[in-house]
Amino acid sequence: MDGGSESRLCFADGAGHQQRLDLSTDHPRLTVGRSDRSDVALTWDEEVSRLHAVIEWMNTHWTVVDDGLSRNGTYVNGERIGGRRRLHHGDAIRIGTTLLTYQAFGGTPDEATRIAAEMPTVRSLTDTQRAVLVALCRPYKHGATFANPASNQHIADEMFLSVDAIKTHMRTLFAKFGVEDLPQNQKRVRLAERAMHSGIITDRDL
Repeated sequence: MDGGSESRLCFADGAGHQQRLDLSTDHPRLTVGRSDRSDVALTWDEEVSRLHAVIEWMNTHWTVVDDGLSRNGTYVNGERIGGRRRLHHGDAIRIGTTLLTYQAFGGTPDEATRIAAEMPTVRSLTDTQRAVLVALCRPYKHGATFANPASNQHIADEMFLSVDAIKTHMRTLFAKFGVEDLPQNQKRVRLAERAMHSGIITDRDL
């Protein structure tokens, strides 16, 4: 593997058994689909197209590609992709009803590693800030495919706080997680993703 890194895909098969597929640059292109001829054959999933997507090594990193061949699309962290998307450790790839988790270990630090190093820790958040994050991420429980982060109103109702108070907490969290400069419609999604991918918020919290 490049730079001593190891990468793999983890997913549950049709019988619910956990599968682990190690990725190697010796085989830089893997097809994903319902066809039993696919390198990653999801034969049990009726929502998967015969040739659905491709996992491909590009110079220094693994990518997932969906060039519109699939009927139902390919989603990374809940966002439908068009074309090629670079994969980072912990990314959740939804193909049909199957969830594949991309894991990468070792290698040289990249942008994702730098961001992770700058991520706040549980200890650096107040109890209220963490409770806001839990409420924000709750729609993603059980890896829901089409989930959106909870609205300020929903969070306020759950925590018995005013919407203005939630907005104040959200502005602080946007800054702490480094998403304050993103477009308004992306901030909440990216905040939820970073909170979950960093392990600050886990499925058990939701």
